Amino acid sequence: MLASWVQQAGFEPPMVSVAVNQKRYLNDWLNTGSSLVLNLVGEGQKQFLSHFGKGFEPGESAFEGVVIERSSQGNPILKEALGWLEGKITGSIASGDHTIYMVELTAAGKGPELDIQKPYVHIRKNGLGY
Repeated sequence: MLASWVQQAGFEPPMVSVAVNQKRYLNDWLNTGSSLVLNLVGEGQKQFLSHFGKGFEPGESAFEGVVIERSSQGNPILKEALGWLEGKITGSIASGDHTIYMVELTAAGKGPELDIQKPYVHIRKNGLGY
């Protein structure tokens, strides 16, 4: 999933908040109780930002041409990811043109290049647009 932002939201239990633009049909899949994986990509892996950032139509495979593995919950993990976080959605709230999901983390893993690459951080000059 491509989120606008992800940030820590709690220690006990470990939680993150994830914001997704309400125009993305991805929101149809994200319901309280459903599980997901957040993949951490590196500075040298900008191809993932362009691949997933364009969005997908219903029925179109988001992972076409991308090598994945499956978590124990069946969620896709990018084989080349620096790492990943898996969790379940515990709630959500509408916030302007985004929905913010609260995700309780249940599992995590690291890829082979986590100690070599820096994570990719997309910084905007302002928060008024993408």
